[in-house]
Formats: sequence, structure tokens, C-alpha cells
Amino acid sequence: MGRLFAIKRFALHDGPGIRTTVFLKGCPLRCLWCHNPEGLSPDPQLAFYSHLCIGCGKCYEVCPSGALGKESSPIANSRPKAGENYDREKCTLCGKCAEICPAGAIELIGTELSADGVIARVLRDRQFYATSGGGLTLSGGEPLAQPDFAAEVLAKARAQGIHTVLDTSGFGRAEDLDRCLEHTDHVYYDLKIVDERRHRDFTGFSNRIILENLRRVSESGKALTVRIPLVKGFNDSPEDIGAFADFIACLPSLTNLQRVEIIPYHRIGEGKYRSVGLEYPLKSQPVHTREEVSGLVESFARAGLTVYCSSLAPPNMGS
Repeated sequence: MGRLFAIKRFALHDGPGIRTTVFLKGCPLRCLWCHNPEGLSPDPQLAFYSHLCIGCGKCYEVCPSGALGKESSPIANSRPKAGENYDREKCTLCGKCAEICPAGAIELIGTELSADGVIARVLRDRQFYATSGGGLTLSGGEPLAQPDFAAEVLAKARAQGIHTVLDTSGFGRAEDLDRCLEHTDHVYYDLKIVDERRHRDFTGFSNRIILENLRRVSESGKALTVRIPLVKGFNDSPEDIGAFADFIACLPSLTNLQRVEIIPYHRIGEGKYRSVGLEYPLKSQPVHTREEVSGLVESFARAGLTVYCSSLAPPNMGS
């Protein structure tokens, strides 16, 4: 059994063709710019979307532990918004509040599913994979945080003739990566920063394992897409761009490198942090303008590396 936090059908940016992206829960890294905070913890969580709450109070009526707090608010004839008085220590994660909420303001994130159960859902859209060259993408969180399950899902997909993509940060044991690579057609690999000290500052961990595993993927001969999340003032300096270009140029093999894609930082995940009770770490972080992104693309070119950016023009997705 594995633990998931989402299954996204008809995904168009997680690999070639039309895909089903399966998001595994749990990631050891703590990247300041993470846009999937609901995938960080390996454990189930309740998410509250207060803007959807209609104040009906049904969640209070079914909560067996009193984790939702008082049923009434100090304001006459009103109830607190979903999650306003939530006590996570009291919560047993029974999910009754999410089940009964008529507005979808409460969600239990973290579903256990077998590998066969995942494949059954993936196969629902098999006809679209066949016509578009798509398939299954295993993402997260971090798939290597659930290595046995990730390898099993990938193996079962390949056994069904489904094209597979492993979307990974590379932070995991080499032997676990190898087991997943055995059943992977294409690797999407996040390269966040080359400097080890700054990588530790921004993600909580050294990048030695990540860089070595990227070399390992390069040696494997698997189709490889390197994706670089660019955050203004963090990893977009000329020195950073030069370091990215130099490292990629020195990979053991470039024949299987399909593309290098830059992904400018965005604030899409900010609301997700609030929903799961986390503080957003980059509240005042500026984003790159379209002109600045174009300039970064040119800077990479001057450093000897051709990059794509989907925010400028959708890349031609290959296999």
C-alpha cells in the first residue's frame, strides 16, 4: 500500500502527451518555494478552505473528538469558518467532517491505495495515452520517499504497456532510484541549485546525493528532462546560471538529455499552506516578469545551455 495526496487526470505538463499524474505523499526536503505543501508530510492531514465554508455547522455535529472547537462563535447567529478553531492534536483524522461537508470546505488529504488500485485508475484513460503518446507520471511529494510502492506502480504500468515518467528531486538512496529506473521510460529531474551550502540553506539538506543521482540517471540511458525552478534572488544570479550550465555539460552522457526547462517561481501554492495550517515561507517573494524570464533564457544561452520555459512558449514534449 502507498499513500497518495492526489491523482490528476489529463495532465499536460508532466511528461509527453496526455498523462495521469499520481502524487505520492511525503518529501524529506523543505524547499522554501515548494508549491505542494500538502505533499510534504507522509501522514494524512485535514485541509480547510474557509472561502468555501457556508457555516452550516454539520462538521461540528459529527466530530467525535471536539477537534473543531466550539460550535458557535461570539458573533450572534454565526459559526466560525472551517478550520478556524481546529485543534490538530485532538483530531483523530477520522474524516467524518470532510465526508459530511456539503460545500467541499474540508478535505482529508492522504489516501492509502494499492499499486493495483492506482493502475486501475490510470488505465481508465488508456485510449488517450495511445493517441497522444502519454502515460503515467509518478510525482509527489517525493516518489523515492516510498520506494517500494513507487517501483511497484511503475513496474505494473510498464507491464500494461503504459509509458512511465518518474518526476523526482533525486533525494533518495541510489538503490531505490535504480529500482525505479528499471521501470521508467523518462525521468523528470529537479535541479534546484548547485552550490551545496546554499542548497542546504534553501531546502534543509545537502545536494550531494541529488547531484550524484543525476549523474546516475544520465549514465542509465533513460530519457532525461532536467527542470530548474528559478526563484528571484535565490538561484538566478549569473554565477548560479553558470554553475547549472557547467554541471549539466559535465554529465556522463548528454545523448539522452531531452531538454532543460526553467520554471519561474510562482505563488500558486500560497493558499495551500494556509489550508493545511502551515506558514508560507516566502510571503514577500517577488516573481520574475516575462521580460526577466526572457533575459534568463538568454543568460543560459550565453553560458552554453539551451533552455525551455513553458511560461514563454510551451515546449515540444518528446518521449
